[in-house]
This record gives sequence, structure tokens and C-alpha cells, in this order.
Amino acid sequence: MRGKLTAVPSLFLDTLRKEHTDIPPIWLMRQAGRYLPEYRALRAQAKDFVDFCFSPRLAAEATLQPIRRYDFDAAILFADILLIPYAMGQDLTFPEGEGPRLPALMDGFDGVFNDMASTIDVLEPVFETVARVKQDLPESKALIGFAGAPWTVATYMIRGRGGENHADVREWAYRHPERFEALLDDLVAATSAYLSRQIEAGADAIQLFDTWAGGLPEKAFERWCIQPVRQIADTLRKKHPSTPIIGFPKSVGSLALNYVESTSVDGLGLDFGVPLEWARDVLAPHAVLQGNLDPVVLAVGGDRLTAEIDHILHTLEGMPYIFNLGHGILPHTPPEHVELLIDRVRGGPR
Repeated sequence: MRGKLTAVPSLFLDTLRKEHTDIPPIWLMRQAGRYLPEYRALRAQAKDFVDFCFSPRLAAEATLQPIRRYDFDAAILFADILLIPYAMGQDLTFPEGEGPRLPALMDGFDGVFNDMASTIDVLEPVFETVARVKQDLPESKALIGFAGAPWTVATYMIRGRGGENHADVREWAYRHPERFEALLDDLVAATSAYLSRQIEAGADAIQLFDTWAGGLPEKAFERWCIQPVRQIADTLRKKHPSTPIIGFPKSVGSLALNYVESTSVDGLGLDFGVPLEWARDVLAPHAVLQGNLDPVVLAVGGDRLTAEIDHILHTLEGMPYIFNLGHGILPHTPPEHVELLIDRVRGGPR
């Protein structure tokens, strides 16, 4: 099993090596975010969100804030999945309350991008952030680097914004197969180089987010999601064989088995729609499971939260797994609910 050897034991990395521990490691997607008052105060120091991501001092502090507050077992780099298209040459803005915006390929953006060297140069502040975090992170805590998977990033580049129904993106891809394949190839190359540099700067593991993987036809899922992730993983394993890789193909249902078998990721993130018993029986033999608490339940708290935590702990008892959500923390989540979650996980089910 791939895993980085460290002088100080890391619960998170040991688990990714399939070493069972009595208490699972815990970290949460979007654990640095708007639900924390200290994050909101930090965010106010940047002129906009892109500036925030490209300020190593601010981004490193955002990465470390939840570790100080909650003592999570892993920190995840504070950045955004759309920094790669920005570095490639697409403008990127985050209008208040509207989500990210880029000039859309389907609207006529010519898609003439920066070369690889220029793209990586633009991303240099991210690597400085990784180095700053690694320097200040307790040795027992792992640092997770990340990127968006090519399909998910491509959907934003083609449409120019987010959205759950990607029929228009699929139509563009089918109508312009050569341009779409070239775009995927560019994203595979850029993402591989980006993640490799994160590892060189100090990331202990990486996660690939494929947020919009759900809803694709099987053949399209294999070509547009699985194949690019496999290419990235193969490249990283050649250069950094001891660095674990976690894949998070959201909302893909039973296609998760094909994904994990084909990509050979070390860890598999589960969204909150995955039946946990099925994942335990079918997916766990192939990768360490991570997830899948509903973020809405975390926001609600109370007895429902403790019951859901206990269900996950009981279902996955006796195997290595990483406690996490099935997607990111919601902005209105009370911080004390996160404290309850951590106490319950580390105290064991009742």
C-alpha cells in the first residue's frame, strides 16, 4: 500500500495505508470556510476571492484555522478548483452570491491558453502556501493537497459557471469532440504538474474532486472521468510513489466500483447518497473509504446528528476508514455542531 513514511505517526496517513485504528481519523471537506468567524475575518482582508487564494499568508492561515480550533487529523490546502483555468488564461470572478464565473467556451471563448510553464508560474503562490502550512502544521497532522478532476473543471470552462444539469456541456462535447479531447488533455497535463508541485512543496496526500461526475452515461463517465483521473494518478505515482491519492467522484452510484478498480486510488470519498453497507461490502476491498455524513445533518445537529454518526461508526467498525462528510460543510453550520461531531467520533458510538 502506498503511503508516506513519517517520523511521527499520522493517524490519517496510517489509515490510508490500510492500517486499522480503533478511532478513525477525521477531517471535513470545506473545514476552512464561512461557518467559522475567524475565516470571515480573514476573508475580509483580501480584495476578492481570487486574491485570497493567491495570498500565501492568508491562504495558509485559512488552512490552519480549523486545525487550531478542532484538532482535525488532516488539513486540506485552502485553494479553489478553478485556479487551473485561471492560470491557463481564463478570467475568473466570484460575484457575491452567484458562484464562480468564467468566459464560457460555449459562448465563443477561443480557448487559446497559456503554455504549461506559464500556467505553473501563475500557480506559484499556491506552492508557497503549501510550504508555509507544512512548516507550521503539527507533525502528526497530514496536509492534503487537491485539485478538481478534469471533467468537473471542464464543465465550468465550457459553460462558464456551475450547475447540476450538464446536458449543455455534454452537447458541446459531442459537437466539438476534438476541442473537448484537447481540453481534457490540457487539464490532465496541468493538473498532474500542479499536484506534483504541491507534493514537492510538502503535501502528504492529494484528493481529486469530481463534483459533477454524477449523471453521465457510462461510456462518457469512463472516458471523461475515469481515464483522466487514471492518467493523473499514473503520472503522480511515477514521480511520487509514496503519496496516497484520494478520489471523490460525487453522485456516481454503482459506477464508483468501475472508478475505484480502474484508477486504483488509495482512498475513495463517498457522497451522502451512497448506501454505506454496499460501500463496505463492495468498495472497501479496493480502497479506504472516506465519508459520507450528510452536511445538512451536521447543520441541523441534535439527536439526528449523533444517530447518523453512530450509524457510520457501527457500519464501518473493524476496517480502516476516514470520517468525513458526503460533501462540504454548509456555510450556516454552527461551529459547535462540528465540536459535537468530533467528540462523538473520537469517543466512539454509544
